[in-house]
Amino acid sequence: MPRRRLGSTGPEVSALGLGCMGMSEFYGPADDAQSLGVMHRALDLGVDFLDTADMYGSGANERLLGLLLAQRRKDVFLATKFGHVRAADGTVLGIAGSPAYVREACDASLQRLGVDHIDLYYQHRVDRNVPIEDTVGAMAELVKAGKVGHLGLSEASAETIRRAHAVHPIAAVQTEYSLWSRDVEAEVLPTCRELGIALVPYSPLGRGFLTGAIRSAAQLADNDRRRVHPRFQAGNLDANLALADALVALAAEWSYTPAQLALAWLLDQGDDVIPIPGTRSIARLEENTQAAHIRLDAGRRDRIAALVAAHPIAGLRYPDQGMALVNA
Repeated sequence: MPRRRLGSTGPEVSALGLGCMGMSEFYGPADDAQSLGVMHRALDLGVDFLDTADMYGSGANERLLGLLLAQRRKDVFLATKFGHVRAADGTVLGIAGSPAYVREACDASLQRLGVDHIDLYYQHRVDRNVPIEDTVGAMAELVKAGKVGHLGLSEASAETIRRAHAVHPIAAVQTEYSLWSRDVEAEVLPTCRELGIALVPYSPLGRGFLTGAIRSAAQLADNDRRRVHPRFQAGNLDANLALADALVALAAEWSYTPAQLALAWLLDQGDDVIPIPGTRSIARLEENTQAAHIRLDAGRRDRIAALVAAHPIAGLRYPDQGMALVNA
């Protein structure tokens, strides 16, 4: 597995990470034993950059990852996030970024994960009611205390990134980025490059849509969060299938899977881009990791660019409530 540096002064991690969210919530039923098998296989393949958050499964995902860490902590570069506040029953209560909450959330995550430090600690969503300087200042105190190694932001605007970075170096910014979500290219990605910050794309396969496997919302479990996402709903999904079908055809022409092509395209955007595809399948994990070895020449880049330009995306990437929390 090739490796990439996490920011200009950060450590090296696997060029592809593993997003663990779906192992506990949002994408239908999951099996902990199966998910642990996927995580162990990821480490065996050299994928050491594992991503979780305290809100995934209301702490369940961190506890699941803790089972892996109890056996293989030294093999893992551990990233987790804070900021979404949830009740015990999973009800979302809001976004919090006060210094007191930062400290409280970190200690709770350390306990669930069963570790004494977190390698990369993100603010999951920006709290618009708390100056980013205050939030990052508290995060910086965690670094001084040895509880956190590096700091990150998720779905932050270019202005917020600059203000945060002025308080303490930001190693990574996590945001949605894929062949069907490219708004980050306008301001966030250039800002990260100017400041020497790595970009960590989540949902690099369009929440599975870019694989071509999802043809209808009826395929999704009743509690699958994608059912409420605009791009997966009726008219929008039908329009977006044109992009998925075109990607499937192009990948087949080049003897790749569509997932491999989508990930290879992201990796080709720069050595500072480190995608974190998620999966609950060892077969899909192994398929995804092969993308790290694909090299795209100028001709193939042009073919992909033309394909995307010819298939406009229908629908926002989140419902209105979720869109209000991004680019903050």
